Order: sequence, then structure tokens, then C-alpha cells
Amino acid sequence: MTQLYEPETKLLAVNSDGVIAPPYMSYEQFLDWADEDTLAEWVDGVVEMTSPASLIHQGISYFLGRVVGDYVETFDLGKVIPPPFQMKLATSGREPDLIFLTNDHLHQLEDVYLSGPADLVVEVVSRESRKRDLETKFKEYAEGGVPEYWLINPLNKKAKFYQLDDAKTYQEQALDSEGKYHSVVLADFWLRPAWLWQKELPNVQKVLQEIGGPRYLEYQLRTGGPEYARQLIEQLQKGGYL
Repeated sequence: MTQLYEPETKLLAVNSDGVIAPPYMSYEQFLDWADEDTLAEWVDGVVEMTSPASLIHQGISYFLGRVVGDYVETFDLGKVIPPPFQMKLATSGREPDLIFLTNDHLHQLEDVYLSGPADLVVEVVSRESRKRDLETKFKEYAEGGVPEYWLINPLNKKAKFYQLDDAKTYQEQALDSEGKYHSVVLADFWLRPAWLWQKELPNVQKVLQEIGGPRYLEYQLRTGGPEYARQLIEQLQKGGYL
């Protein structure tokens, strides 16, 4: 039987200065030991090292960060935080591939970590992180109260979207008849997972125009100035819309 995924390996916990982590440390000690160049997370007092991300992982993370980030900024929905930035839950300090906080929860932000659950967490699965993302973090994020969790898996070209129910259990959400996922924490936002598997990821502005519709175009025209308006009209004419 062919093994599709390599098992996770335990990496020696060493920070960017070469200092080996002790067997156990508090979260405060972990923050003092780690820095932005150290690929590590804190789990119940123990440091877990992570591996560098692949090109496809970074491409999807960057694309989602731009799409969700620009959408959130356009409609003033809150704040999107890319990695590396810690989300501190009861027993772990993780660095998700994308964190979204609504305006009501911005007070949870500390200088170097988020104290408590984000409103949305996105993880892009890699060979090294498969078990951690699909099992360990899945349980931690549900118990920690993260309302919405996206699992983007380029290894098998599948994306799964979960929403937390009243029993703190994740329920997988189906795509609609057009292959779109509709978020509950991002107002009127939807995502077409098929975009993520294209060899060349779609143009971010065109994606946002499709998601945001007339409201997004209005914002672009209002903030882009005359030159942007001219370019947009030319694009619409070339596309046969005008």
C-alpha cells in the first residue's frame, strides 16, 4: 500500500540564536525564548518546532491573506493577521496561516499574541502539518471557541469548512450549488475553493470584484481616483461588459 503522507517527526526545539528549549516552560517563557525567526508553537508547556512552508503552501496562504484581508479592510469588518503571530488558547499557543478578528474582539490583541480565540482561523495543510492541522488543532480550536475553521489541503486538493455549534463541536459546512462556501463570521463573504487548485491563482482584484459585487466596485471607484476609474472602464470594455 502506498503511503501518501510522511509521518510527523519530532524536531529539536532550538531558537534562531541556537538556544535549546527546556523540557517544559510557561507561555511567558516561551515568548521570551522564541522570536519571529523561530518556527515553533507552544502546547501545554512543551515547544513544538515546525518545518519551513512549501511554495504551494505560501502561494495559497498569500492569496487567501490578500483576498480576505482586502475584503475585511474594504468593508471595515475587523482585522486580518498573517503569520507569524501567536493565538493563545487555554493549553496552546499556535501560529495559524490566517487569523481574522471582528471589530468587537480587537481588544484581545496583545503586542506579540492574540489572547483568546480568533473569529476565523485558516490552516493550509502541508505534509509535515497534516496530523496537527486535521486532528490536534481541530480539537484545540473547537475547545478554545474558534467559531469558524477553514482547512485548506493542497495535498489532495480539498478544502473543508467548519462552524462551531453550541456544544463546541465543529460541523462541516457544504458548498452551495455553485461550489461556493459562505462564511458566517465574514459578512456576505464567500469563497470558491476551486480557485485554490489552479496552477496560476486568480487575480485578487477580479476575485474581490466577483465576491463583493457592486459594493466593492463602488469602493474601488471612490478610493482609486480618476486614473483607476479609467483603467476599470477599459477592463470592463475589453471584457464586453460595456
